[in-house]
Amino acid sequence: ARALSRSAVSSVHMQVAGAVRTVTLGLVGGGTVGGGIVEILREQGPALRQSLGVEFKFTSICVSDMSKARDFVLPDGCQLTSNVHDVLDDPSVEVVIEVMGGTTLAKDVVLAAMKSGKHVITANKALIAANLPDIAAAHAAANKGAAKPVHFGYEAAVCGGIPIIKVLQRDLLGDKIEGVRGIINGCTNYMLSSMASTGCSYTDCLKGASELGYAEADPTLDVGGFDARSKLKILIELAFGISVEENDIPVKGITGVTATDFEYAKMQGGTVKLLGVAGVQGGGLTAYVSPVFVPESNQLYGINGATNAVQLLSKYSKETVLVGQGAGRFPTANSCVSDLLQIVQGTCAPPFPKEAVAGLAFKNDYSAAFYIRMRYRDQVKLATTELERLDWCKGDSFYMPSLMESPLGPRAGAGGRRAVGASSRRDECTARDRRRAAGPLLSKREALSSGWQCAAAFVTARDVAIVL
Repeated sequence: ARALSRSAVSSVHMQVAGAVRTVTLGLVGGGTVGGGIVEILREQGPALRQSLGVEFKFTSICVSDMSKARDFVLPDGCQLTSNVHDVLDDPSVEVVIEVMGGTTLAKDVVLAAMKSGKHVITANKALIAANLPDIAAAHAAANKGAAKPVHFGYEAAVCGGIPIIKVLQRDLLGDKIEGVRGIINGCTNYMLSSMASTGCSYTDCLKGASELGYAEADPTLDVGGFDARSKLKILIELAFGISVEENDIPVKGITGVTATDFEYAKMQGGTVKLLGVAGVQGGGLTAYVSPVFVPESNQLYGINGATNAVQLLSKYSKETVLVGQGAGRFPTANSCVSDLLQIVQGTCAPPFPKEAVAGLAFKNDYSAAFYIRMRYRDQVKLATTELERLDWCKGDSFYMPSLMESPLGPRAGAGGRRAVGASSRRDECTARDRRRAAGPLLSKREALSSGWQCAAAFVTARDVAIVL
């Protein structure tokens, strides 16, 4: 007879002779996602007992404000507490679920729980992105010489209800990932989709996102691209096995995107999305978060509203696209429950199983094609002459584009200025050139008296490409 692993034995043991195993849970965070977890397990408890021979029991739910009314029913036998040690120090708790948010106390909870031999589930992307090496080390230490394995699940940390973590941990582990790109922030995708379909302003779209609960009171993490950058860092670790400093990933948000930009994108046969992009280029791994031009031929073109999507490009599977709800109470809570069910079934994959390819290292520079939109007073030559004076527009890496009239007609520019689009047909301009360009472009923007200003700068190509 073949030997069974500890996890397989545990899975078999649960279902012997109809025996029902009780798994005790400690929940840290009783807000939107925490309440969703409680509700899912309450509603689905009988079905899980029948199908898996397991039932779940909450012993404690730790919250920051004991006086706050909860929108879920407290499970029988479960205490509400404000002391996290009521969860961590309870020897009966087998699984700690952290959905409190933040990166300070949450880190202490996760590391302490693993150290004491408890399984951990978290939905905290900021925590993982900021402390990934520490978490990986704590997980390894907890399993060194342990009598039973300690699992760490974080499916809910990236793209809410989309099972992208498990796909990279297990399903595509034997494939060679060559690129990852995705719409990984629901707030900004809702805003950009609204701008594209209705022509409304950035301010109005942000107001609408806030009213629908997609944007926080301070939306900087969303609209600035930082939330997407945290998620991209985690995806890079899973897809390429490389730990990248989050601040080394170039990021640009959507605050400079206007409804006019979508008119030009439409003329080019595409739209504008905020994407997180990583891939192998020139022998190194490159990554960035930025608004990009997405052509109609790309599957990400039609992903609208608060929906998320991740596109994986690989050697054997070619292209795999996962689409779903990237946030929200129940999609996120369901991903936490998914981790929990894998733990009790003994089917958890290692949290960070990918080993980096020898010689592959991260570099924060990349190549792309550029599309520049500007306003000019009455002479195209003035605009093109100014472009040629910029260092990043010189040499073989730059192709002087042809100009297009504004799709909005004379109303596009005030004081006799009209908007034009300049579409580059080469893709050799690097991110370093882009950074050098930032200063000159801003100075030109301020110099209205010279006769023109740079209103926006785009990158366009047959495939997705960066928007400046």
